[in-house]
Amino acid sequence: MPDCAILLIHCPDQPGLVALVTEFVHKNRGNILNLDQHVDNDLGHFFMRIEWELGEFTIPRGKISEYFATLIGDAYGMHWQLEFSETKPRMAIFVSKASHCLYDILQRYAIGEFDCEIPAIVSNHESLRGVAQRFDIPFHYCPITKENKVVQEEKTAMFFEELRVDVIVLARYMQILSDDFCRRYENRIINIHHSFLPAFKGARPYHNAFNRGVKIIGATSHYVTADLDEGPIIAQDVAHVSHRDGVNDLKRIGRDVEKRVLSKAIYFQLQHRILPFGNRTIIFN
Repeated sequence: MPDCAILLIHCPDQPGLVALVTEFVHKNRGNILNLDQHVDNDLGHFFMRIEWELGEFTIPRGKISEYFATLIGDAYGMHWQLEFSETKPRMAIFVSKASHCLYDILQRYAIGEFDCEIPAIVSNHESLRGVAQRFDIPFHYCPITKENKVVQEEKTAMFFEELRVDVIVLARYMQILSDDFCRRYENRIINIHHSFLPAFKGARPYHNAFNRGVKIIGATSHYVTADLDEGPIIAQDVAHVSHRDGVNDLKRIGRDVEKRVLSKAIYFQLQHRILPFGNRTIIFN
């Protein structure tokens, strides 16, 4: 793939915004590869993602944001995020004992579907060390108790700073992150949970769902915030079940949905296709 710049923009809606941005790229000899925009009429707000080649672009990459601000962004009240395709995001993974999401992520990483670097897998159990070793990724055991939780989180955050971690994935990590940790990585921690929440809380959600005779099960991937399982939603999916499916069937189907939904959210993140806005996300195609 060519070296590209990716610009994510949002601002109050007004006439001519698409023309202004595309003209900025065109006048500086950028070749636009993708453009997607959306206007929320209820809010009167404009959202846009534009991707263009940098091969013949006349503005040095280190000056693009500054030029954009001076020529367009500041004048039109825009908020923007500039990314470059050749910069691989660095993604850390938190796990506990469940392995299905971790295996799926590492398999996609190994075949190049996830264009990123994975500098660390962190776990509060030793169970999945062997999985990390199979994919030659450093595994770090970090036991968590009520007494050491604050200290361990601070050590982990400092460790991630050293590793220059851009995004964190909770691949069925069975610990609640502190408010401080969530704020430190705002819109950079991706979680997965079964969509029974909050209807079927607790340690045995599939048993409770089976007892209620549910007809669909699903999963939700979202950014982690201080409000448990209330962060901006990135991806969701469901699968149909019936009276023929027992508890183990529900668990098997649920694991499959969880893998798909979490991997979709990760892909969107790595491709810079997510624009968080309040407690929502705009997902660009």
